[in-house]
Amino acid sequence: MKENEDDIMTGTGLPENAFRELGADESYTPVMHPAHDQKEVTPYSVVTGIVMAIIFSAAAAYLGLRVGQVFEAAIPIAIIAVGLSNALGKKNPLGQNVIIQSIGACSGVIVAGAIFTLPALFILQAKYPDITVEFYQIFLSSLLGGILGILFFIPFRKYFVKDMHGKYPFPEATATTQVLVSSQSKDSAEGGQAKTLVVASLIGGIYDYLVATFGWWAETVTSMASTAGQVLAEKTKLVLSCNTGAALLGLGYIVGLKYAFVIFAGSIFVWWIIIPLMGTYGSPELVSMSSDALFKDYARLIGIGGIAMAGVIGIIKSWPIIQQAVGLAGRELKGGASSVKEQRWQMDISMKHIVFFIVIALVAVLIFFWAGVINTLWQAFVAWLVVTVIAFLFTTVAANAIAIVGSNPVSGMTLMTLIIASAIFVGIGLNGTSGIVASMVIGGVVCTALSMAGGFVTDLKIGYWLGSTPKKQESWKFLGTLVSAATVGGVIMLLNQVYGFTGDDALVAPQANAMAKVIEPLMMGGDTPWILYMVGAILACILNWLGVPALAFCLGMFIPLSLNTPMLVGGAIAYYVSNSSKDKAVNDARRDRGTLISSGLIAGGALFGVFAAITRFVGFEYQTPGSYEMTQMLGCVAYLLLIGYLIWDSKRAK
Repeated sequence: MKENEDDIMTGTGLPENAFRELGADESYTPVMHPAHDQKEVTPYSVVTGIVMAIIFSAAAAYLGLRVGQVFEAAIPIAIIAVGLSNALGKKNPLGQNVIIQSIGACSGVIVAGAIFTLPALFILQAKYPDITVEFYQIFLSSLLGGILGILFFIPFRKYFVKDMHGKYPFPEATATTQVLVSSQSKDSAEGGQAKTLVVASLIGGIYDYLVATFGWWAETVTSMASTAGQVLAEKTKLVLSCNTGAALLGLGYIVGLKYAFVIFAGSIFVWWIIIPLMGTYGSPELVSMSSDALFKDYARLIGIGGIAMAGVIGIIKSWPIIQQAVGLAGRELKGGASSVKEQRWQMDISMKHIVFFIVIALVAVLIFFWAGVINTLWQAFVAWLVVTVIAFLFTTVAANAIAIVGSNPVSGMTLMTLIIASAIFVGIGLNGTSGIVASMVIGGVVCTALSMAGGFVTDLKIGYWLGSTPKKQESWKFLGTLVSAATVGGVIMLLNQVYGFTGDDALVAPQANAMAKVIEPLMMGGDTPWILYMVGAILACILNWLGVPALAFCLGMFIPLSLNTPMLVGGAIAYYVSNSSKDKAVNDARRDRGTLISSGLIAGGALFGVFAAITRFVGFEYQTPGSYEMTQMLGCVAYLLLIGYLIWDSKRAK
């Protein structure tokens, strides 16, 4: 058996057929052979996974609320797990490292579900003081949504990770798998990888901490800093801006040039076409407004309509997947495959148990809605019905997006959920501030469920390639969800006290602001901008017809330009580094080293961002040194030095 294992391995430790479609009579054998029991769930792997979940939940929540982007923690956690197991001299640690990564990766998905929706309550609380936000609402919304996401996706696991082997690229799962499997090779460079990650994390973390805490240079550089730029903005409303943070630069690198460009194009369409047109040819009221005000009050709403329509298109495209996966789950529930003993690496939690747990989870959701949010049983039941149907239908959309492009469109799907749910709630008499709270908490459950479903497919694909036991990954994912939900709830409450979500220096929270924009007119009886939503929906249909990723483009339309510009810069660096040599092997090595460095910039920037928040929370206040023009100039210099470091260090790979 051992001889056969060696025969199918490549130099990376993965089977040759790991990333391609299988032949008619061909099968895939993972790294950890299915004939052997593997050391997976141990006190070490569980405790380390919990610690990773806590740390990265705090970091991802800060970054997401600060700049509107949530990084996936899977790659940094995998690198840390490999480095730790190496340093501690663990023997055959691969199975344990998969569990560490799987538990720890709950952080990013729970954070995305929570921060895209629930901060909208704080945003609207500034306008409607009778809105109250309690910790238990944030915690239970995240926890129950995460549990539903796990349970709803398990019936789809075999379809996505086994039946579709080689048909989906799984970009994030591929990178994480290669990091984890590197520990299996005697000549692997995991020690060097860990060192590179630590150095990049320190550089990115200290860089972002200094600017966030002391303001030694501008966090955002803008064309408005020059006289010519001010004149241009005044006459045409045309502005260019760029966030100089390390975390966003690293995020752009990992996203890559293609999708970074599409996102940036959506931003440019709004900021350089829609806003100038509104500010030049609109009503006197529009002409008198600033570019930022036009964006927040009008132009961004077109992007919201586009995101909602992109979600509908995704469901339509995924309908055959839903039918196939439900059929597969139904056959297993009836015991159709009971005569064949499953191999260890294909064993899921029993389908009968899954159905039982789903029932329990849905009952808990109904009780939470009734006792903790709405207080009227039949209205709570309607809300529960909306959550159940939409969360289940959108599960495959989220998983499909992750499998193809590595990006989960939960915010767009949640926006559509809010619009549908709010219209239904108003129809049954649930409106006003109580309707706002109900809609946002319910939106948080749906958003977290979809985020978890999309993130979980990555974990299970990693486990499939490496040969982990799905049942163990699925079982311990619940613990990671519990820990991450509690951490995220505390961080959101802390950041609201330190920075707040409204005002000049407030956290950006672009997705939550978009949710607030949608929900307020629906619930408070204002004028709902249906025309702008319809324009966005039509635009999404046209983009889809042209073959342009509609979701990415429309996301760019409602995220501020200053946050999308560094995405393009990072993507351009990734393209340059990946094509900087005539030798393909060298290009691949440089690209992978750049991905590692960028992961460090993201993790370090986000973690030190939490430290910066704590520094301000304890009462430290800084006075920005120098004039506005000077800090803008220093911001440009610091950003160029950071770009230079990323390019230089990436190209060190040979």
